[in-house]
Amino acid sequence: MIRDRGRIKWTSMMLPEHVKLLRDWVKEDTFEKEVMIDEQAMEEMNAIVGEAMEQGSYVAITHYRNHRYELLVAKIHHWDHLTERFHVVDRFDEIHYIERKNVVGINWI
Repeated sequence: MIRDRGRIKWTSMMLPEHVKLLRDWVKEDTFEKEVMIDEQAMEEMNAIVGEAMEQGSYVAITHYRNHRYELLVAKIHHWDHLTERFHVVDRFDEIHYIERKNVVGINWI
């Protein structure tokens, strides 16, 4: 016996369009809001990026992608001035391109 008194009980009486809208609404509810970075944090990240590129060491990059924050552990290969993207290589030798505007934090490991 189903004891659910929530939306499962009423989905049989709803139009498919309404069910889709409800699912989209629940999905959007889990989205995280993008935060703005202050200048001091940006300067600290620039210093870490410079040292990490010079030494070839791994850093933890927190960036905003697909409405969520993701953590990537990688080496910063280089910075592209034209597209304003970091070219990074993770521990599995996969190449990632991260835009500067999406980077929230860069920390040493």
